[in-house]
Amino acid sequence: MKQRQATADRKRLKIGHVSPQLREGSNEEVLHFEVQALLDKTAKDASGSDSVNGNVSAQETNGTDEEVPERYSEIELDIVELSSTGDGLALSPSGQLVYIVPFTVPGDRVLARVIEHHKFRPYVQTDFIKVINPSSKRNDAGIGCKYFSTCSGCQLQMLSYDDQLAHKKSILEKAYKTFSGLDPSLVPPIGDTYGSPLEYNYRTKLTPHFDGPRGPKGQRKFTEVPAIGFTMKGRKKVMEIEDCPIGSPIVREGLIRERANVAANIHKYKQGATILVRESTQRTPKTTSAPYAIKGDTEHLSSAAKSAPITTDPKTGRPVIHKEFPTYIEEKTYISDMNESSVEYIDDWKFTSRAGAFFQNNNSILSKFTAYVRGHALPPAPKLGEPAVKYLLDAYCGSGLFAITLSSLFKSTLGVDLDSTAVTAARANATDNKLSNIGFVEADAAALFAGVPFPPAETVVVIDPPRKGCSPDFLKQLLGFGPKRVVYVSCNVHSQARDVGVLVQGDGKVRYEIESLRGFDFFPQTGHVEGVGFLNRVEVPKV
Repeated sequence: MKQRQATADRKRLKIGHVSPQLREGSNEEVLHFEVQALLDKTAKDASGSDSVNGNVSAQETNGTDEEVPERYSEIELDIVELSSTGDGLALSPSGQLVYIVPFTVPGDRVLARVIEHHKFRPYVQTDFIKVINPSSKRNDAGIGCKYFSTCSGCQLQMLSYDDQLAHKKSILEKAYKTFSGLDPSLVPPIGDTYGSPLEYNYRTKLTPHFDGPRGPKGQRKFTEVPAIGFTMKGRKKVMEIEDCPIGSPIVREGLIRERANVAANIHKYKQGATILVRESTQRTPKTTSAPYAIKGDTEHLSSAAKSAPITTDPKTGRPVIHKEFPTYIEEKTYISDMNESSVEYIDDWKFTSRAGAFFQNNNSILSKFTAYVRGHALPPAPKLGEPAVKYLLDAYCGSGLFAITLSSLFKSTLGVDLDSTAVTAARANATDNKLSNIGFVEADAAALFAGVPFPPAETVVVIDPPRKGCSPDFLKQLLGFGPKRVVYVSCNVHSQARDVGVLVQGDGKVRYEIESLRGFDFFPQTGHVEGVGFLNRVEVPKV
C-alpha cells in the first residue's frame, strides 16, 4: 500500500515540472507566458477542443503571419485581460496576435499607438492614448497623480483599491500555475491580499534620476537643467516629475528640495545621476520609563504624520515633521546621502541601516506584516515524541528585520548575509533593541548551512532573497539541511513560485508541502505584490 501511494505521489509531483533555470520571473518572461496563455485559450474556445497545448511558452512560438498595423499608427482596441505586469491585453480580430496596452482595464475600448513589433513573438507593444468607452471597472476618479499614464512608476491607479487587491491575488494564482511546475492539487488556495493602510503617501524612499548631457565624447556638459524624475512608460527617457503622490509627506518635500538642489548645482555634474530621498525617524520618550511606540498603531502614526506641518530644522536646514504622541515625540526628516544612516520604527523595534541599503519602503504596513509572519512562523504543535522548534535561521537577513521581530519566539536566532555593512547594522540593531539571543554572521547565503549549529528538526528557516530568487545551489543546500519549517518572503512571486516548486518536488530524501500562500500589498497603485509562503517538511515514503 505504501509503495503504491509513494508511486502516486511521485507522478503527481512530476506533472508540469520545469527546470528552474528556464523560468526567472522577469517582467518580460511573465508577459510572454500570459500572452501565450491568452492565445491558447482563444484558440481552444474557437476550436471547441482540448488539442491546444497550454504549456508551450511564447519563447517557443514562431510568431504569426497576420499583418499588423505600421509602427506609430493608431488603432482602436478592446481590452480583454489585465496581465500580471499591470498591462492590458487586447486580441487582434484573428485571435492570433495580442496587443499590450498599458493603463487599461478589461472592458475598456481604447485608442492606442503601435510602437514596437516583436518579430518572433505574437504580440505588439503599444502606447495608451485615450479611453473611447470605459469599462465598468475603470475608476478614473481614483487617479491621484497628474503623471499617471505617462510615468512608468504606477500601473493601477485607474482601478479601485479593492480591485487592485483582487488583481494581486490573481497574480499569485497565475505565478504558481505557470512557474511552480506543480500539479494544482499541491498548491493550496491563495489567501486574500493584505491591503496597505495607506494607498498614497506611503513610500519612504524615492530615487529620482536624470540623464547625462549630450554631445561629442569628452566635450559633454550641461547647458541647461535636464528633466529630473522617473522613466517614461515604454521609453528609455527620463521625464520631469515635480511631485510623487505615493511618497510619504517628508519624502515628497525632499523630492522638491533635492530637485532644486540639483538644478542649482547642475554645472558640477559631468554625467547623469540618481538622487536618494529616504525618510528617517527619530523618537524621543517623554519620560525615561515610557515605551517608544504604541504597538500596532502604525495607521494612527501615519495619519498623524501626514497631517503635521513641515518645518525646517535651523541646525541642519532639513525639513522636519514634528508630532507629539502620548508617550514620545516623533520627528521625521529625509536623508539624501547613500552612506548616511536612516532610522525606521516598527512598533517598539528600532532599525538603523545605511540609507542606500535595502529596507522595506512602506512603513504603514510593516507592523501588521511582521505580526502576520510572527503569528505563523512556528509550525503546528509537534506530535508526541517530536522535538519542539526552538531555533531560527534568517538567510538574506539584511539589517535584521525578521531575526529581530521574530526573536521572542525562539531560544536562539542566527542571521546571515553576504553584505558586511548589513551584518554590522543588524548587530547594532540587536543591541539597540536589547536582544541577547541573536547572532549575525557575514557569509554567502548559498553556503551557509554547513556551519549552522541548530538541529534541523528544531529549526525554522526564513528566506527573503532578491528578485531573482534563490540559486539552485542554495535550494539544494536547504533541502540537504532539511529544516522543520520554511518561511519564504519574496518581492517577486514568480521566482518564489519557481523555488517553492523545487522545495515541494524535493530531492528524493526531503520535500516540503505548502501550508499557505498570501500576498501583501507593499506598493499600492503598482503591479507589485509581496508573497509570503509557509512550508512544512514532510516525510518522504521509502520505497
